Amino acid sequence: MSKKQLWFDVEELETIEQCLERMKQQGYMPVGRREEPIFHIVNGEPTVLRQKIQFKGLKVEE
Repeated sequence: MSKKQLWFDVEELETIEQCLERMKQQGYMPVGRREEPIFHIVNGEPTVLRQKIQFKGLKVEE
């Protein structure tokens, strides 16, 4: 039995469109999105390294 909801991460070398296509291929449709910054320390100061983007997928019932 597969999960009805699943979070999909946009991988570091993947576009948002590629992530959405991967979700579709696995039978999920996007119903939510969240972003959070990933920080690293430069000269003792926190600096944004990149954004972590996730999509919440809902299993498509067929």
